[in-house]
Amino acid sequence: MERALTILSKLSEYPDGLQIARLSEQVGLSKSTTHRLLATLSNFNYVIKDEETDKYKLGLQILFLSRNLLNNSNIVSTAKPYLQKLSKEVNETIHLCIEDQGEIVYIDKIESNQSIQMYSRIGSRAPMHSTGVGKVILSDKNQKDFEKLLSKMKFVRRTPTTITSKEEFIKEIEKVKVQGYALDNVENEEVIRCIASPIFDHKGKIIASFSISGPSNRVTMEYIESTLIDKVKTYTKEISRNLGYTGSRI
Repeated sequence: MERALTILSKLSEYPDGLQIARLSEQVGLSKSTTHRLLATLSNFNYVIKDEETDKYKLGLQILFLSRNLLNNSNIVSTAKPYLQKLSKEVNETIHLCIEDQGEIVYIDKIESNQSIQMYSRIGSRAPMHSTGVGKVILSDKNQKDFEKLLSKMKFVRRTPTTITSKEEFIKEIEKVKVQGYALDNVENEEVIRCIASPIFDHKGKIIASFSISGPSNRVTMEYIESTLIDKVKTYTKEISRNLGYTGSRI
């Protein structure tokens, strides 16, 4: 346990990762011992390996170890006051998500004061194909990365309206690119509808997505079209500007 924690601590000092030879030197362990410990940590997603560089980095399962990691996240700390304001305005649950290894990870959640139980929790994961936040993040991928992620998707039917056709999903992502937001039209959880919007970094890349989620009898298509589209686009602009984005995508 102590040696595994030493590896995690060392990797936290290198955001771009370390190859195994350098890592073993840094922690004072043999390459074989380091490799064995990395294999165990990787199995639980505490560590991930970049296949292109052979470097090991911290995985997002670390989120389960400490909520303090989230408090230090620039995305979370920047977005939180805006998303709290948005939640009060619409009185629905707000999620903030990023992508990791072809899945969505919830990195913040702001509950509404209305009674409805949702499965999401900070640190939990969800498929990209059935979530609005996942669709938004996928819409910014280059063709190579998109096709790679698409090839690994299982398109599990989570509700009767989940998109399970690869061809239909590709059309859905093209639609998201044009309109600048995405819907989870009761595709991930029964009776829950969401509208999701991107967050851009200073380079104009989508680094996260947030959503307004609520029961489909409150978050109706009419409400989305009359109010929520404008709401999410406004907050996309405000949050992204505070992360240094000055471009014209919003």
